[in-house]
Amino acid sequence: MSALHDRHRAVLPDWLALYYQRPLEITHGEGRHVWDAEGRRYLDFFGGILTTMTAHALPEVTKAVAEQAGRILHTSTLYLDRPMVELAERIAALSGIPDARVFFTASGTEANDTALLLATAYRRSNQILAMRNSYHGRSFSAVGITGNREWSPTSLSPLQTLYVHGGIRTRGPYAHLDDAEFRAACVADLEDMLGQTRGGVAALIAEPVQGVGGFTAPPDGLYADFREVLREHGILWISDEVQTGWGRTGDNFWGWQAHDRAGPPDVLTFAKGLGNGMSIGGVVARAEVMNCLDAGSISTFGGSPVTMAAGNANLAYLLEHDLPGNARRVGGLLLERLRGAGAGLEVVREVRGRGLMIGIELVRPGTDEPCGEAASLVLEAAREGGLLLGKGGSRLGSVLRIAPPMTLTVAEAEEGAGILAAALHSAEAELGGRARQ
Repeated sequence: MSALHDRHRAVLPDWLALYYQRPLEITHGEGRHVWDAEGRRYLDFFGGILTTMTAHALPEVTKAVAEQAGRILHTSTLYLDRPMVELAERIAALSGIPDARVFFTASGTEANDTALLLATAYRRSNQILAMRNSYHGRSFSAVGITGNREWSPTSLSPLQTLYVHGGIRTRGPYAHLDDAEFRAACVADLEDMLGQTRGGVAALIAEPVQGVGGFTAPPDGLYADFREVLREHGILWISDEVQTGWGRTGDNFWGWQAHDRAGPPDVLTFAKGLGNGMSIGGVVARAEVMNCLDAGSISTFGGSPVTMAAGNANLAYLLEHDLPGNARRVGGLLLERLRGAGAGLEVVREVRGRGLMIGIELVRPGTDEPCGEAASLVLEAAREGGLLLGKGGSRLGSVLRIAPPMTLTVAEAEEGAGILAAALHSAEAELGGRARQ
C-alpha cells in the first residue's frame, strides 16, 4: 500500500486530499460494503461522497451499463440520444419546475457552472448571492461563490459574490434566536444587502443542506422567505441539489421542498447519486431561463449513452423500492442511535441531520472550539472498527459526515452506530475529555 501511496504523491497534486494516515485503496464493493486491497471489508457510511446512492455493484445498474457499452459507448449531444431523452423526461417531471428543460453535464461542478452561466446571461448581471459556509464545486466560477474558506483557494473570480446569513443554524450572530426570529433576521440581512447593491443581482444559489460545510441547514422555510424577497427584485433562485437530491433527506425528494411555500426554484442542479458512481450532473430550469443563451452549445460527455443508461436504471430502482422512504425510516433510527452515542461526551457538540444525511460536529473537550483533530481520530478509529465515514465543516474539518447508500438496513445502521460510538469514546479519551454526569 505504501508503494502505491508513494506513486500517488509522485505524479498527483499535493492538494489532492487523501483520508487516513495509511491511505486506503478500495478494490471492490457490494451492497453497503467495500473491500480494500488487503481483503478487509468495511461498512460504507460515505458512499464515495454521497455518490453510491443505491448500492455498490447494484445488478440493475451494472447490467444496464454493460448492455449499453456493448452497443455504443459515446456519440455526443450532436445526435439524438434515446436514453438521454428518457432520463430528461423523468427528471423534468420529478423536478416540480413548470415547463422544465434539462441539460446534462459530467459533474456537479459543471452543473453549477452551467446554472451560473444561465442566471448571469438571463439577468445580464455577474452579481451572485451565495450562503456563508457554502460549497458549489471546484471550477473557477464555483470556487468564486464558495463561502467555505477551507475549499476556496483563490479570491479571484469572474463573479461579484455577496454572502448571506442563514446556512448555519447553530453558529454565528443569530444562533441564539428561535427559528422564527432566525428567519426574520436573515431576511432583514438579505433585504439590507440588496438595498446596498448597484444594478440587478442575477441569482441566489444555495444548498438546502450544506454538504461540505458539515450537513448544516437553516430552519425549514427560510428559502421560501428569501424567495419572496428575490421575486420582488426579479432575482433567480438556484437550488444546489448535488448532495440533497433524490430523496437523500428522507422527508422530501428534493431539499428545496422543505422551503416550498414560495414554489419551486427557477433552476435546480443535480449530480452525484443519480449515476450511482457514473459521472452524471445536470441542470433543470424553466424553459425561459434554459433557452436564454444566444449562442449554440453542445456537450461532449454530458448525456453519454452509458451514463444515461446507468441513470435510468438507478432512478427506476430508487423509485420502485421507495428508497426515500427507507432513508426516512432507517435514517431516523440511525440519528436516534447517534444522538444517544454522543450524549455525555464533551467532544460532541451536536448531532444533526435528516434522512441518511447526518452530521456530528466535534469540538475540543471543555470548549466550543471546532476540532478537526477529533474528527481525524474518529475516522481512524472507525476504520479500525470496519466503518468508513466522511468529514467536513466550516473550520478544520470538524464535522463527521454520514451518508450511506440509501438501501441501508436496520441491522447495518445498528452496526455502524455501535462502531461509531466506540470511535467517539476513543477520541474523547485521547483528547482528555470527561463524561458529563
